[in-house]
Amino acid sequence: MALGPGYVIEKQEIRVRFVAKPEPRIEVAADYQLKNRGTRPLAELELRLPGRRFRSSGLHAIWDSAELTLTLDPDTPRNTIAKFAEPWKMASRHTLHLTTEFLPPQAGETSASFSGDAFFLPAAAWSAGLLPPDGLFGTGGEPPKKWNLLVAVPDGFQIHTSGVQKKTSRKGGETVVRAEQGKNDPYPFVISGRYIAAEIGNSSEKLHLWTSKPQDSAKLRDASDALGRVMAAYDAAFGARNKEASQTWIVECPVAAGCSTNLNPRRAKLLGQEENERTTAEMISQDTMVVDLSEGAPALAAGAAPSLAASWLGYGQNPAFYEQSPPLTMLPAFAAAMGHDAAQGGDSRTETIRRALRLIPQGEKKDGKTKKEEDPAVLSVKSFLFFYALQDRFGPETFRRATQKMLYARRERGFDLNDLIAAFEEETHQNVAEFVRMWMKQPGVPEEFRARYEGTAAANAEKEKESTR
Repeated sequence: MALGPGYVIEKQEIRVRFVAKPEPRIEVAADYQLKNRGTRPLAELELRLPGRRFRSSGLHAIWDSAELTLTLDPDTPRNTIAKFAEPWKMASRHTLHLTTEFLPPQAGETSASFSGDAFFLPAAAWSAGLLPPDGLFGTGGEPPKKWNLLVAVPDGFQIHTSGVQKKTSRKGGETVVRAEQGKNDPYPFVISGRYIAAEIGNSSEKLHLWTSKPQDSAKLRDASDALGRVMAAYDAAFGARNKEASQTWIVECPVAAGCSTNLNPRRAKLLGQEENERTTAEMISQDTMVVDLSEGAPALAAGAAPSLAASWLGYGQNPAFYEQSPPLTMLPAFAAAMGHDAAQGGDSRTETIRRALRLIPQGEKKDGKTKKEEDPAVLSVKSFLFFYALQDRFGPETFRRATQKMLYARRERGFDLNDLIAAFEEETHQNVAEFVRMWMKQPGVPEEFRARYEGTAAANAEKEKESTR
């Protein structure tokens, strides 16, 4: 029984059609069969517009057979309000039809780009969202348990989408795929193009590599080996992904400049990169990334590793993750560095830690306190190093079990620092809260940690002490 105003989406279907000539464009159409199941008639429907990642021709809406006038919400620019000519009566049904079109960016624009040979629509930020009505206990906008995503592309295109591909048909020079979406597909995505497909990786972790041109087999083997090290490192740190996530698509970006974003300057420093260096890979869904292959296959693993971490951490499943407080704000950067180091091989982990330590001034102390407060940049680097300290203090196996437990909890309800502490205390039966306090509340980093990685006199003295035992 409804407790307030609301409606239900009884059936929905989204159709994507890619047109390559004369100018490439992506046509998107969606149909929603709606029923008012609330406690009052509704005068309007609020929609969340697609983000600005793509250059759009605008959103058009039809209510049954009448076109709706859309007005931007002055309080929330990404929302638009569709007012009905007549109130939407309780228990009555209507059909909402939405259409839009995406075009390549014009000169000077920074929106995502695509070519006549390939395109992608990332999870979220391209399809309009239906919002619940205002009012106490307002409900509506949730998709049905199952609905269809139809994708039409020119013949010869590879296609990968969210959901389960149920049917493929060909007609008039087009290939149409129907993919059934379910509860595990909250945000649909599509990537497609004239790609050459190859499978790399091992039997348990399949990597599908899609490139616009054939790749040298020897260089692909090297890239495959490096990516194998990256995935093994993530498995060891965060636990193996579930069976549904054991496949990853690495796809050459349709237009390199339109796929990646600038690195966070601080994270760039931690990875030993230039502050203004652009990323060469970016996740567009839980199992798919687009990569810039302009530097060839040898650079693939190092460029892809930081973004690939999202497949283990699953950031997109909980927007609140980005609102965390230190040290959890730096968990993605720690995971990125771990993958980057695994791709590089050797003792990259130690060098990454040393590089981070150089960003934290030791500072002179007076009466047990530093002369000045730590600034936010130092706090971020400390948070980054905190996860290495957890590995060192409790061991990699305990770190894996505890973080895997915490990540599972986040997929269910979100998590915070208390969840991290609880997971580690359950695994270690130790006072982990005190360890966290020592790291995050005290100024600087513990001298023992710095000595271990900087090879200071304190570290040498400790070695001499051990040698005399």
